[in-house]
Amino acid sequence: MHAMTPPPRKSRVASVVDTRAFDLLSLTIAFVLGLHAMHLPWWLGIALALILGWRWWQRRQRTGRVPRWFKLPLLVLLVLAVIAHYGSIFGRAPGVALAVGLLILKLLETESARDVRVGISFACFALMAALLFDQGLIATLVVALGLLPALATLRALEPAQAPATLQRTLLPGLGLLLSALPLALLAFLLVPRLSSPLWGAPSPNEARTGLSESMSPSGFTDLLTDDRPAMRVSFDGAPPPANLRYFRAYVMWNYDGSSWSYADVVNHAPAELKAIGIVGYRISMEPTHQHVLPMLDMPLGAPTGATLRADRVVMADKAVNDPLTYTAQSAIQYRLQPELGVRARNLGLSLPVGFNPRTLALGQQWRQRYGSDDAAIVQAALTLFHDGGFRYTLAPAPLGHDAMDDFLFNTREGFCEHYSSAFTVLMRDAGIPARVVTGYQGGYWSKYGNYLLVRYSDAHAWSEVWLAERGWVRVDPTAAVRPQRVSLGAAAAADGQLPWYESRWLQSLRNHWDIVNRWWGQGVIGFDTLRQHGLLTPFGIRDVDTATLGVLLAISSMLFIAIGLAWALLRRQVGDPLRAALHELERKLARKGIVRRPSEGPQHYLSRAARALPGQRDELATLMRCYLELRYAHDEPPPESLRDFRRTVRDFRVVRVVK
Repeated sequence: MHAMTPPPRKSRVASVVDTRAFDLLSLTIAFVLGLHAMHLPWWLGIALALILGWRWWQRRQRTGRVPRWFKLPLLVLLVLAVIAHYGSIFGRAPGVALAVGLLILKLLETESARDVRVGISFACFALMAALLFDQGLIATLVVALGLLPALATLRALEPAQAPATLQRTLLPGLGLLLSALPLALLAFLLVPRLSSPLWGAPSPNEARTGLSESMSPSGFTDLLTDDRPAMRVSFDGAPPPANLRYFRAYVMWNYDGSSWSYADVVNHAPAELKAIGIVGYRISMEPTHQHVLPMLDMPLGAPTGATLRADRVVMADKAVNDPLTYTAQSAIQYRLQPELGVRARNLGLSLPVGFNPRTLALGQQWRQRYGSDDAAIVQAALTLFHDGGFRYTLAPAPLGHDAMDDFLFNTREGFCEHYSSAFTVLMRDAGIPARVVTGYQGGYWSKYGNYLLVRYSDAHAWSEVWLAERGWVRVDPTAAVRPQRVSLGAAAAADGQLPWYESRWLQSLRNHWDIVNRWWGQGVIGFDTLRQHGLLTPFGIRDVDTATLGVLLAISSMLFIAIGLAWALLRRQVGDPLRAALHELERKLARKGIVRRPSEGPQHYLSRAARALPGQRDELATLMRCYLELRYAHDEPPPESLRDFRRTVRDFRVVRVVK
């Protein structure tokens, strides 16, 4: 008996991908890394970029997977680095960091077509993860563009792909994305939506979330340099003038010598208010992860899901973790709490012991000079700020233990936090009840969008003093130093300190672009379950249930499939472009006497033509090879390869026939 020969062992790598496909995969992963770079620790981003670059260079030198002894330590280091930085591998930020790192490590073992397909699938998942951080229009478009190299990589795995430039390689993917838009729009409208995110992750708590319950110079500096939109305000009528656009957030009574803080008194009734001029408006607010709802000047009440607290502060029942829209009415001319109780008076005069002796002496000096004329004392303080050599700046000198003394008598420079703090302390030293109010002031009025855009950089702090028979009166000491802050906005007050923010053309571009962002936020991001159920309201159907949505989705999908099938059949009936190109080549050769015989196949015919045209043998051999690949290597020939073949046939000229 003859011993049976064992079958040959299959190679561990069934088919090694070429350099072109590997380069496109590397480009896709590099795009993903660049997209998430701002979400990763800088040292991790650099390390991953170096690994990616090294693997790309190493693969161009020789094929083969990276050894395990090299990959496994990198995997362990990646997990340890994520845990060391974030404290866990669970959550949005650590999860994305781990996913991007694993994607790059996957490239170390990528050699076969299967590896490339797995890498592309993982890369597309990482691309979509970027929308967990930002769902704006620009972010969505960037994520969509990230699909172009991914689609080009998949096309590079198809057989008989002709070499092409990067631009021509990416263009077919763009066509696929555009053709998929109708179906994507259909799914966006009709796929039933969940009331909470599918992944169940809580809303992120970013470092800069707007105004806080305490006021310190460092916190306000971050806000004053933050150009992101905070809220958009639409008014029932004409908007109030710029000097009356004060949006109240926190009223701060407590001062410890360095910072002011807000104490939420739930059970106290709102301060008495006598409204004179009333304005109705609607606020669309960005998430802040806090409870406070900024309100124009002096709110008359609280919207649904919120309460009006003492000092006319409005607090939501739940933290604002998602975009929120609410309507309200406010008084821009009023008398607030004309009678002040003993407790409120004592609270409005309290100061920490052992701080700011020179400020205390100045306040008492004014009281002795002006007697019971509180209005004169207020005017004296404003005159001091206006004529005392004070300067508005976003980069003031640091203050010491006696912060108000240092500010009033030494540095004399600062922004709204400094001026409102110093003014309020001076008033209390002079025996006038006073407090600090924080919120937003100003904003950009969009005449095209018909709304007021308020950015975080419009954050502001001012004071309120209690005057007999007038109640609480707003006083903005910053306006005494820099009137442009109130009349022209935060950008004008910066006065050259933020060139990127003050540029007129850049401001105009940002403000006009916000109209697009607002439409995107309302029409796309804000398209929730409630709006989906009211989708057919214009057709007389008030509430669309899930079953109806499913039926509509099925009918629409079948309609799209029918349209696609009809288009494909129509293309076949119109003609075969590959066969038309071959007929054109046959006509050119026939004019020189090389006629195709009825029973002759393309390969035999072109081989015979090559023998008749020895000077053009290579050209004809190339045309024959391209035709056979396009005809028999694909169900449908690649459009770009087909265009190249047709162009080559069109440019072909018969030189001489040898008999």
